[in-house]
Amino acid sequence: MKHAGPAALDRLEPLLGRIRALGVLQEKTRGCFYLKSKAFLHFHEDSAGLFADVREENGAFQRFKVDDPGSQTDLLRRLPTTGAGRSGAKTPGSPRSRG
Repeated sequence: MKHAGPAALDRLEPLLGRIRALGVLQEKTRGCFYLKSKAFLHFHEDSAGLFADVREENGAFQRFKVDDPGSQTDLLRRLPTTGAGRSGAKTPGSPRSRG
């Protein structure tokens, strides 16, 4: 699976705009976001669709499909919303990420 190219990122531009608007992640290159000094979020494309890789608290990346508005909203819910580290993030499997 390759990193998302310009055409794929064009398709994701509305989502990228929403991520930028959070004001927490720094976009080092188009579609590659950092939290503090660590890579936190980037995108991939392949024949199965478009995906986002998000760094979890343990340092591993978890992949999420982001082809449709519903899945993009799910991704946004997992991102930090405050500048205080990951305290605003809802991580998969945590009580804060449910319901």
